[in-house]
Amino acid sequence: MSAAVEVSILSGISEISEADWNACACPEAQDGARPFDPFTTHRFLTALETSGSVGEGTGWMPRPMVARAAGQVIAVAPLYLKSHSQGEYVFDHGWAEAFERAGGRYYPKLQGAVPFTPVAGRRLLTRPGHEVAGRAALLQAMAEVAEGAGLSSVHLTFCTEDEVTVATGAGWLHRTGMQFHWTNRGYGSFEDFLADLASRKRKALRKERERAQGFGGTIRALTGDAILPEHWAAMWAFYQDTGGRKWGRPYLTRAFFDALHAMRDEVLLVLAERDGSPVAGALNMIGREALFGRYWGCLEDHAFLHFELCYHQAVDWAIAHGLDRVEAGAQGEHKLARGYMPVTTHSVHLLTHLGLRRAVDDYLQAERRAIAGEIEALVALGPFRAEE
Repeated sequence: MSAAVEVSILSGISEISEADWNACACPEAQDGARPFDPFTTHRFLTALETSGSVGEGTGWMPRPMVARAAGQVIAVAPLYLKSHSQGEYVFDHGWAEAFERAGGRYYPKLQGAVPFTPVAGRRLLTRPGHEVAGRAALLQAMAEVAEGAGLSSVHLTFCTEDEVTVATGAGWLHRTGMQFHWTNRGYGSFEDFLADLASRKRKALRKERERAQGFGGTIRALTGDAILPEHWAAMWAFYQDTGGRKWGRPYLTRAFFDALHAMRDEVLLVLAERDGSPVAGALNMIGREALFGRYWGCLEDHAFLHFELCYHQAVDWAIAHGLDRVEAGAQGEHKLARGYMPVTTHSVHLLTHLGLRRAVDDYLQAERRAIAGEIEALVALGPFRAEE
């Protein structure tokens, strides 16, 4: 590492100013515009910490990394010391079990990620003009910390392809995954989007929306000051229901939803209400180019209402506001029929034990081939009309 660059690890994001962090995380938003990625901003990560969603007792201990040159912050990374593999969406439980059966100690590990957020974005956040030095400094520091502390591994999950190139050049392993994203092809309305679909798929979605919207109430899309404190109480109830069924206990605390109220200009809530009370809802974060679907839940079951609130309403809103895409979170081949097409996601992994590294490398090579083949097959099954 160049002697001109100094890297330090903090015990929380409060130890770095919002201006210094955001100069690396979202320099495009310094003029007051929306950031491309709302999840790596100082205030979003701060909300996770101050709400107790990460920190003592959660298995996510914040250890943000900061690189400085000539007294200026040139790069930062959202980094966590993990004592488990929950809330990551790039699963390495099998690696941990195999290593520990062989007598190794997999945890703790270092995780470069946004907790509980399977959204792709930069993990090596650099000030413009310092990309090469900043990324190299962070990667080398992560490797040195892992070696020095006897940690099994470092992981950068849902990173960018550019970061994959840099990291694999430094000896990290590359892993791919798959998500489903909707892409705006210049549509002026939802009907324009439907016109792009094969006739049978188009008719099915029209019937699906009609059935969902006939659940016996109203559907509203709210953002900014239209979001009231009581709406967060409803979303917390929805989130608890979904989190309890999926994960055993919700990852986020009630206080995190209160903290989101200060970010309501970056939030889109889609609520289904009956007799004036919310019975289901979906929470989205708004980026400069994309709408990011995050949480859904309900107190009543209604046919197709999940698809309407999470997918169709998101597409409606993205078209109306000129966004390029909707990213609807992890998993879910059911999204394909609704116009969300498969895309490749990326992560990189540094394993300090040579034997574990060799075994995982072999596995990842086969996994990458399998995922590429699956994406190719799913694209062929997509709902869009065949090109003339």
